[in-house]
Amino acid sequence: MREDKDLDRFFVITGGPGSGKSTLLEALADEGLPHMPEAGRAVIREEMAAGGTALPWDDREAFADRMLVHDLHAYAQGQMREGVLFFDRGIPDIIGYRRLCGLPIPDRLVHEAERRRYNRHVFIAPPWAEIYANDAERKQDWAEAVATHDAMVRVYEELGYVLVPLPLVSPAERAAFVQARIVKA
Repeated sequence: MREDKDLDRFFVITGGPGSGKSTLLEALADEGLPHMPEAGRAVIREEMAAGGTALPWDDREAFADRMLVHDLHAYAQGQMREGVLFFDRGIPDIIGYRRLCGLPIPDRLVHEAERRRYNRHVFIAPPWAEIYANDAERKQDWAEAVATHDAMVRVYEELGYVLVPLPLVSPAERAAFVQARIVKA
């Protein structure tokens, strides 16, 4: 069974690392539009704090499995809230990650991506070299960032979503762009 009642109010912002997704979500939050945090960063923080190995540079399969648990929990939490809610990446991103890593795609993951749907319009942040930077949790190089973007394009399109590319403009301008489109979505 699909979670159709949430389709209109759950919006995903996806793309490669370092493309301004988190900054955009902060700008939207400043406008009173809440979001669910990115699973990957949350898992990395938890694993590093606990001395765990479910990390993208240690055990990619365990990392992907942990991201799915996190995203399912975030989706369930979102269902208990009212109004528009943004997701810093969605369940389909895990399919893209697994493909990039050459990992198998479990049937359960495909089932969850098909069952737990988001608004059909998915915002995608294109690679943006001028703002790309690594940090303690983002260790991908530029080529990986571009490959991640391309993988997300393929996965979301395969799942029937309509991608809405974000313009390469300031966070405030991006937030205005998104707000104008969620009203029409």
